[in-house]
Amino acid sequence: MVDLVVDSLSVRFTLPEAKVSAVSDVSFSISPGECVAFVGESGCGKSVLASALLGFLPGNAEVAGSAMLGCIDLLSAPDHVLSQQVRGRQIGLVPQSPAAHLTPVRTARAQLDEALRFLHPAASRPSADSIAARAGLKPADLDLYPHQLSGGMAQRVATALALAGDPWLIIADEPTTGLDRALVDALVAELRALVADGRAVLLITHDLAAARRVADRIAVMYAGRFIEVGPASEVLDAPRHPYARGLVDSLPDRAFTPIPGLPPVLTDLPPGCAFTPRCDRVTDECADRPQLTGVNGHLVACHQPC
Repeated sequence: MVDLVVDSLSVRFTLPEAKVSAVSDVSFSISPGECVAFVGESGCGKSVLASALLGFLPGNAEVAGSAMLGCIDLLSAPDHVLSQQVRGRQIGLVPQSPAAHLTPVRTARAQLDEALRFLHPAASRPSADSIAARAGLKPADLDLYPHQLSGGMAQRVATALALAGDPWLIIADEPTTGLDRALVDALVAELRALVADGRAVLLITHDLAAARRVADRIAVMYAGRFIEVGPASEVLDAPRHPYARGLVDSLPDRAFTPIPGLPPVLTDLPPGCAFTPRCDRVTDECADRPQLTGVNGHLVACHQPC
């Protein structure tokens, strides 16, 4: 097992008349035995970042920076290297809307067996039932077709597929979407069990309550940038960036107050702080883009932090 170290990752999409700045100058690392959560509004760049790490970006994407997984730079490695050495083997993906990613005319068992044949030689290949058990599934569940799976079961099948190659890092992209609270609780327990087993989990989520329970560190994204990073309890209990404070205050068990205004258009970002039009702490300094600074691992990119 090795760490994943991402340095100054940026992703731009070239359109006929504009460029979309989807991710800008993002740096982080993740090690076995920890969970890092990316949180923020839709369109802030969380899923694009994950796609960049796995080489799933479309042809009009321009990528800069580095993402070192041992001696492999995930951003510059050719597709055959990612396919043969990284995807499924070192990094497993639990995608958004897992039922939509399953082949509708094949049982869950058939799809899991196929993944196992691809990822393991016959002599050391684990059984589908053993992998399913690790994801909280019974053997009979694997004999169902995708349309017969509940939302929670489809989520567990996706988790089993992500675990098929025994990767050390699991990327879970919005795994709680559409699940009721009982299923969310079960999923959170499964993710924490993976961390306790020495794996790493990169959680992409809107669910701050789930992030609080499963994450060791939280990175808050806004307009493609990290604007606050730190221990989960500190970021959620004492947020320092006005946007992070707004996210927390919008929760039903807090002030239940929405953040005013709308996120910026990613084709026309301001030169300074992108949150300025929605912020109640704006000063002249905000015309210059703030950098992440702080102490004891709690970093904030704001000239006037809370």
